[in-house]
Amino acid sequence: MHDLSLLLATVFIGFFAILNPVGNTPVFIALLGNADEKTIKKVAFKSVFVAFVIITTFCLFGHLIFRLFGITLPAFQIAGGIIVFFIGYDLLQGKAAGAHQPKMQDPSLYEDMAISPLGIPLLAGPGTISSAMNFVGEGKSFINTVFIILVFAIVCAITYLMFIFSKKIEYKLSSALVKVTSRIMGLILTVIAVQMIINGIFKVIKEFPI
Repeated sequence: MHDLSLLLATVFIGFFAILNPVGNTPVFIALLGNADEKTIKKVAFKSVFVAFVIITTFCLFGHLIFRLFGITLPAFQIAGGIIVFFIGYDLLQGKAAGAHQPKMQDPSLYEDMAISPLGIPLLAGPGTISSAMNFVGEGKSFINTVFIILVFAIVCAITYLMFIFSKKIEYKLSSALVKVTSRIMGLILTVIAVQMIINGIFKVIKEFPI
């Protein structure tokens, strides 16, 4: 039970850090600043739903996808850790994370924005997929995988609420507070990334002892 609680706490912090609802809310505002409330709710739900479907798919069938392309979990953990590290590093430097940076599109294409860039890669980018696969690998059971998906659903729900109340939040939060929060998320991400790389290296050593 203790190990499960620790895993779920790590999963929640990791997903919250990489989805970064507080830091991504200004991006959402920038993309849909002139949209009405109904459109904001619709786009927010669709973007979060797209991210949830993608991450759930990788949590459940990621290993099959890996086998199809001949990818090993340690290789994905190491590569994913590097990706997550640079995302976290960019956040620590006060930059928009490269792998999550959306491209501004025509403001009239709100429906398309829900899928890209909001759903992919802002929420379900390479870093999120890498983290999800790493957590599933550490969970080592189907029940734990279900719990990981539920935790991701909770983080998605928080992100959805942040998005639909984005205009109100914009008035409440100062830009300085948003920057501080983003940098804290960046620090957490870099630590998680280093741990992912270490876990991947140890699994390689275990499978291929010198």
